[in-house]
Amino acid sequence: MLCYPATLEQDAETGTYIVGFADIPFAHAVGVDPAEALSSGGDALATAFGIFVERGEPIPAPTPPRVGQPVVMLPVVMAGKVALYSAMREAGLYPDDLARRLNIAPSIVQRLLSFRHHSRIEQIETALAMLDRRLVVEVVKAA
Repeated sequence: MLCYPATLEQDAETGTYIVGFADIPFAHAVGVDPAEALSSGGDALATAFGIFVERGEPIPAPTPPRVGQPVVMLPVVMAGKVALYSAMREAGLYPDDLARRLNIAPSIVQRLLSFRHHSRIEQIETALAMLDRRLVVEVVKAA
């Protein structure tokens, strides 16, 4: 699982909570309480990841959190998309290249790389397998 360490600050004026990420400084979200802010942090990360993909830049890996530091854990599908994009960059592949290897339309690969599209995990696993990668899911007790 990919967990991005977060910072939480309460706005003195509004009382809302602002979440930020040292690993991705331009990603921020707001919530009425810490839980809502952290939940919204996932959307902020999805937006930031989309920007990295559009620019053709690597998505920064999360640094280890400090003890007691809040984290935003990526949903499995989002983590799979990060892994797929990173594997494609490492292999020097463009979406059209992967589409040819998978014998699918390039638009399908574009959707697999879109953090706003609800892809099926099986499609991401198939694409990762084509790049000699395997998605592994871990179940841990909720905090």
